[in-house]
Amino acid sequence: MGLSLDASIALVALAPFLAAILAPFIHRLAGSYSGWVLAMVPIGIFMLLLRLGEPVVAGETIAAAIGWVPSYGLTLAFFLDGLSLIFALTIAGIGALIVLYAGAYLKGHPHQGRFLAYLLAFMGSMLGLVLADNMLALFMFWEATSITSFLLIGFDHNRQAARRGAIQALVITNIGGMCLLVGVILAQHLSGTWLLSEMRGLDGVLKESALYGLVLMLFLGAAFTKSAQFPLHFWLPNAMEAPTPVSAFLHSATMVQAGVYLLARMTPVLGGTSVWTGVLVAFGGVTLIWGALGALRETDLKQILAQTTIASLGLLVLLIGLGSEAAIAAMLVYFVAHACYKAGLFMVAGAVDHEAGTRDITVLGGLADKMPVTFIGAALAALSMVGLPLTIGYFAKEEMYLALVSGDWLALLVLAVLVIGNALLAGVALIVMIRPFLGDALPTPKSAHEAPVAMLVGPILLGGIGVVAGILPDWLSQDVLAPGATAILGQVVEPHLKLAFDLASPLIWLSALTWLLGILVFRQAHTIRTVLRRASSGQGWNADTVFDAVMFGLIRFAAVVTRALHHGKLEFYLVVVFVALAVALFWPMLALGGLDWIVPKAELGDWSKRLVLPELRPYEWGVILLAVLGLVAVLIAQSRLIAILALGIQGTALALIFLLFGAPDLAFTQLMVEVLSVVILTIVMTNLRLDARDHRPFEDWARDGTLAIVCGAGVSLLLMLVLTGTLDTRLSDFFTATSVPIAHGANIVNVILVDYRGFDTLGEISVVMGAGIAILALLRRRKKTEGAGP
Repeated sequence: MGLSLDASIALVALAPFLAAILAPFIHRLAGSYSGWVLAMVPIGIFMLLLRLGEPVVAGETIAAAIGWVPSYGLTLAFFLDGLSLIFALTIAGIGALIVLYAGAYLKGHPHQGRFLAYLLAFMGSMLGLVLADNMLALFMFWEATSITSFLLIGFDHNRQAARRGAIQALVITNIGGMCLLVGVILAQHLSGTWLLSEMRGLDGVLKESALYGLVLMLFLGAAFTKSAQFPLHFWLPNAMEAPTPVSAFLHSATMVQAGVYLLARMTPVLGGTSVWTGVLVAFGGVTLIWGALGALRETDLKQILAQTTIASLGLLVLLIGLGSEAAIAAMLVYFVAHACYKAGLFMVAGAVDHEAGTRDITVLGGLADKMPVTFIGAALAALSMVGLPLTIGYFAKEEMYLALVSGDWLALLVLAVLVIGNALLAGVALIVMIRPFLGDALPTPKSAHEAPVAMLVGPILLGGIGVVAGILPDWLSQDVLAPGATAILGQVVEPHLKLAFDLASPLIWLSALTWLLGILVFRQAHTIRTVLRRASSGQGWNADTVFDAVMFGLIRFAAVVTRALHHGKLEFYLVVVFVALAVALFWPMLALGGLDWIVPKAELGDWSKRLVLPELRPYEWGVILLAVLGLVAVLIAQSRLIAILALGIQGTALALIFLLFGAPDLAFTQLMVEVLSVVILTIVMTNLRLDARDHRPFEDWARDGTLAIVCGAGVSLLLMLVLTGTLDTRLSDFFTATSVPIAHGANIVNVILVDYRGFDTLGEISVVMGAGIAILALLRRRKKTEGAGP
């Protein structure tokens, strides 16, 4: 029996998380074949998305909803349109190849099962993000991508560089996550809906609001941190400390593309204004050039590719900022092109490092003879990155030039930035393709040979897709460009890509200029690298060092605050606690007029007649007298042992009072607490002198006595004020009426603790358990220290 469309959407979003849970167990069973087994999950998702894509391409939108918090009207809503379909297919398709690649790349690693679990959870987080309709769900998946990427980047946690890269990525992207949370709350407040699908139909609601600037800033802050826009780009190169499968997935289809997706999704709601266009084009253009130059400065293959990702993200943001039909079409085609060639090139870089033992292009050469299939994958990806005809990269480049070629001088300036940026990226692509594989063979740390099949499938298949899509522009235009652009712009966009070369068109000449400049960059790469490194070496500060300085200052500030507030003086802690208690007791009563009953108005009556002690039996007076004697004994005790015993007497008398006045459960609890308190205090005090007399100066007596009287008076006054009111028995009546039929318990107190307040009780038990574990760990550590001797 086939799944319904809405159930299929929910399955696509949630299935990777189930696979992540099972991944370690599957790895134990399948061993080195676990990558092949687990790759079936994203493959199945990809095939399911293809089936769902047929109505989406035809113009439909598929929606699904799961009850989340029904009492607040919140549902875990998903929807699939042209934009989310492109992203989801890219994530699932490349994800399948990455899982397969990781199975071979980390073969024999003791924690491969855990790594594959993280990878699948990462994939699920990104799928949930691009499919989410509810903005709170989008935020939840947004943060999940940050957490899972932190686990993946810091997977090799024994290396300090990996830990630093993971923390840096988490900090920067979580700042954006907080911006997103505030942004979606404001957007919901202004629009009245949590659903993106509904918000798109509220034309101008956010743009016309006085808070538009704030909402725009928050969403841009989220997108810029996630998609590494200048000057928040510095975390992305440091994320290269992750294993290569993570880098390939991270840079091509997952976390860094989340910001691009968010901007594309919010274009109908926030886009089209001069502020939107100006900010996105300016920051995108700077990021494009900065990342491209940064790639030319590096010699490590992964670092080179990481910098080109920064440049490509800037290019995508720039195109979204332009917002025209041609620019949005170029953005979509370039996203697919970039995902294919970037994932393929990262896999090639990992294969080279895995088989040759180094990623440094200055010591690599002639690998094409030893790794011919890897070279073919690198060549196919690099040609698409250059943007040569018959590749998908060519159409992406043509579309972005088309968006600006007939504009004003400002558009021509942006066009010049695009030509220069594309030329720099083309030069980098030639470097990555030629330097390691062609020329004279150079000795490498390992005897280079062809990578395993699982590591070759990805580069060859993705490179082939880049060529097939370039040969079949009608399919690319009909099934990718048109539905995606329609979803972003909110109007029907007709497919228009054609495989034709018009020498009279300026587009072909702009492309030719890009290729010529790319060849020039390739030939002068060494000189450019030398100049860039000299320029960067003269910088005293950069974004990376500023981040380190801020984190160091934050840690130092936290240390100062900790020393000031957590100095280890228990006496001062208790003073602060009871001062806070006194304020909490008296401030509300004073602010709300609760003390008026002390001098009652006529309508309140005579309070002294209301608060009259009940008639007590002699033995009840005896118990109260015992409690008072215990309290006096505590106050006048001269030694620690007497104080402990007197405290137990007072507490036991209090338990008897509960018992006599109809609260046996409280009495039993109080008695157990008192017994345990006396026992524990006695055990602790055995390490001290129990007969010692604690001399307390008058200042301590006055301070502590004043606090005790004030807090006691506050509690008493509050209780007396409560007693003067009318007792509302609705809650107790509800417990009495439902305890047996619903919770099947005759003891109402137990039912409240176990059923009605079950999570509260669970939390209390967890706290006690955590404290017990910590105490046990400290005791064991102390025993080991004592056993080690001097």
